[in-house]
Amino acid sequence: MAARRPRATPLSTSTPTTTPTTFTDLGVPDALTRALAARGVTTPFPIQAATLPDSLAGRDVLGRGRTGSGKTYAFALPLLARLAASAVPRRPGRPRALILAPTRELATQIEAAIAPLAQALSLRTLTVFGGVGPAPQIRALRAGVDVLVACPGRLADHIEAGHARLDAIEITVLDEADHMADLGFLPVVRRLLDQTPRAGQRLLFSATLDAGVDVLVRRFLTNPVTHSVDSSQSPVATMSHHLLHVSRNDRLPVLIDLTAAPGRTLVFARTKRGARTLTRKLVDAGVPAVELHGNLAQAARSRNLLAFSSGSATTLVATDIAARGIHIDDIALVIHADPPQEHKAYLHRSGRTARAGASGTVVTLMTDDQVHDVRDLARSAGITPATTRLQPGDPLLTKLAPGPRTFLPAPAADQAAPDSPRRGRSRRHPAVSAAPRAASSPRRGSGQAVRTTATPSTAGTAGAAAFSASTRVGNRVRGGLKSGSKSGR
Repeated sequence: MAARRPRATPLSTSTPTTTPTTFTDLGVPDALTRALAARGVTTPFPIQAATLPDSLAGRDVLGRGRTGSGKTYAFALPLLARLAASAVPRRPGRPRALILAPTRELATQIEAAIAPLAQALSLRTLTVFGGVGPAPQIRALRAGVDVLVACPGRLADHIEAGHARLDAIEITVLDEADHMADLGFLPVVRRLLDQTPRAGQRLLFSATLDAGVDVLVRRFLTNPVTHSVDSSQSPVATMSHHLLHVSRNDRLPVLIDLTAAPGRTLVFARTKRGARTLTRKLVDAGVPAVELHGNLAQAARSRNLLAFSSGSATTLVATDIAARGIHIDDIALVIHADPPQEHKAYLHRSGRTARAGASGTVVTLMTDDQVHDVRDLARSAGITPATTRLQPGDPLLTKLAPGPRTFLPAPAADQAAPDSPRRGRSRRHPAVSAAPRAASSPRRGSGQAVRTTATPSTAGTAGAAAFSASTRVGNRVRGGLKSGSKSGR
């Protein structure tokens, strides 16, 4: 292992005075520029133009750009260029590059984005995360891998079992670095980084870089340069924010009205139990909804994401696991059914819409007892939302979510779906009668990372099967929404 690197000096900030027009101008190797062009990516985003000169030169970099700004390619291109230039052969169980991500979904999407570029350079990629059997991951590690995209917990398990070592890592990336510096991740992240060579290059990227990241910067980075193409609180011109002040009894009817409109809607709940319960209530009301949270097995999480991205389910109810872990085009509406507890979560949640120039709407449902906290939240997030007190049927709901409301038939009580929740008898809709909004015309993707583009759901049996296989609903739950006290994943 290389000698320990000197302690990082105070952070410097640098932004380009002019934006190069091509990746070649930035120093990206020809093989990678051709691979990018084959995917329709020819013009760098600002975060890429800002960071690539330093990262390609081997410097440690902190990159901050709002969600959907192109951070994935900003760290993937220098990583792949470095590995291709060093030409070190693959060795069993000893990856050459490490990308740490906080969620399974984010790890999967990062790997999907960089795999075609890696293949163009004859490099091999692998994702490692929990919730699935370890045997395929162990076999792949033994076969040798160049780029390992991993969630910290499962990677630590493989290392402890002797299936992987990090002493050959040439470059390490922390995506969503501020989240990785949270107390829940920090101990294992530090243990993993301690096992990588101190002379290796380190890249930290996130939409928000706050004081928590300094713990990692001071310990693991050498003379890093910080590139911030915009503040985490910079307003997104194409994103509108609304606070809907409702009574507790009106909260669910208002939510049903918004989610029954055409188009793709992402709803955030605070807890895993809350997401599951809310999904049941929406489905019982006739809204084609699926859930995403940490209590689901990986197969169910993947199936529900597929239903949402394909259009067979038009509403996804999720915990904050989706605030940083999914990247799907054409999410027109984000609803904070449970307002988050801190402003970073609000910004990351809201960033699922209005990506890369597209328009989007963010709605926060606020009851009387939440007014003070939600207004403080908006102030900390640097936004000035339009606040409206309303009841079900208010014309503003149609303005926020345009289009006719369509509801599916009520689910039959005796139609049990596989993979039901741990408690309660599962039911599902026998058919999908509501077609989601058609995909918008092709446009430049947000962040230039791999995305799932909306397509109209398949009519008839195929669409029904996709939705039925993805929907996990339990016994009918009556009453209004309830906010949990702990953040779920």
